[in-house]
Amino acid sequence: MKNIKKIISALLLLSLLAASCCCLICCDSSGDSGNVTTLYVYNWGEYISDGSEDSVDSNEQFEKWYFDTFGERVKVSYSTYSSNEDMYAKLSGGAVSYDVIVPSDYMIERLIKEDKLAPLNYDNIPLAKENLDSEFFGENAKYDYYDEGSVYSVPYFYGMIGIIYNTEMVDEEDIGSWDIMWNEKYKGNILQFNNSRDALGTAQYKLGIDVNTDNEAEWRRALEELKAQKNIVQGYVMDEIFNKMEGGSAAIAAYYAGDFLTMYENNESLDFFYPSEGTNLYVDAMCIPKTSTNKTVAERYINFMLSVDEKYGAPAIANAEYTYYASPNAKVVESEEYRDYMNEIKDDAFEKMYALDRVEATYYENLTPEKLALINELWEELKSDIDVSPTIYIICIAIVGSLVGFVTFFGIRKRKRNSY
Repeated sequence: MKNIKKIISALLLLSLLAASCCCLICCDSSGDSGNVTTLYVYNWGEYISDGSEDSVDSNEQFEKWYFDTFGERVKVSYSTYSSNEDMYAKLSGGAVSYDVIVPSDYMIERLIKEDKLAPLNYDNIPLAKENLDSEFFGENAKYDYYDEGSVYSVPYFYGMIGIIYNTEMVDEEDIGSWDIMWNEKYKGNILQFNNSRDALGTAQYKLGIDVNTDNEAEWRRALEELKAQKNIVQGYVMDEIFNKMEGGSAAIAAYYAGDFLTMYENNESLDFFYPSEGTNLYVDAMCIPKTSTNKTVAERYINFMLSVDEKYGAPAIANAEYTYYASPNAKVVESEEYRDYMNEIKDDAFEKMYALDRVEATYYENLTPEKLALINELWEELKSDIDVSPTIYIICIAIVGSLVGFVTFFGIRKRKRNSY
């Protein structure tokens, strides 16, 4: 029996060695030694062409391009967030080290000030100078207010906040102003931003308050305006807005103009406008956190996202077509394919996306730590200030009454038993 056990053990050992050799041979024959770099990319939801609905898979194309160009394998680990504040919290938590992030202008200012971004080596991003519009990149750029000279960031998309509405549920005479978001007629059909800066911004624009004000009393006025709106709001949303507006379960929502076109493609009853009192202009840009362990690969990724090389799916054009956002890439805007594609969706809305000089728009600035703490405090106050309806009060009173009745009943019964 001992000999048999030894023979079985030897055979098992030989089988394991043979399997290991096969793995090594297979890896060698495929030309892949197993050394794969993982690039961690953190971006907004619905903000890249991902291969769905016959679109180009930009991340997959990057992996192919990288191997063809440098002979090294890279795997993109791609995850999404729904607001700048969510991204900042995750980045600051340090649980994951990201290589590429795509914050908005005011958040980029904050990250630079807090020394959380790495300066870029443009030797690895030559297409920035070649392809980007001079208004967004270069010595005389107009829209690099958040990062002068683009030391830490490369523009990805830009846009403005507008109001999306369902033409079958909203009266035409009510559109044009931020007031529509507070119109009692649409109670239960209004969606508000689920992030502090944008939500407070809607109230500030409505009230004519500077969205970058240093005056605490004005921030508190904006909070009171949101509190007054709260009882007619269906919900506070971010990416959930797509299903709600496309499905017709809500009538009005403030959101980013590019996303309107995505929703319109699935529901042609939708339209949008920029409020007459003014709105927010924003630029989202690709950055590399200081904690990145793959900076060179990350810079090449940024460069690839500016490319219009058709061999690898022309990612800059593919991303612009998929997201419907306004592109700072001149090669994209000049592309006949892109303009034809966008015009097929909705002519007038496409033109509005580029109406920077025809709309009263301001950008969010990075605020002082004191003001950021104040905004967090106001947001928590809004979210915790739950309006309790009379029905809830009646139910609570009924429950308390029932409990008192049960306690009294069992108390009396117990006394009777003791007496007996």
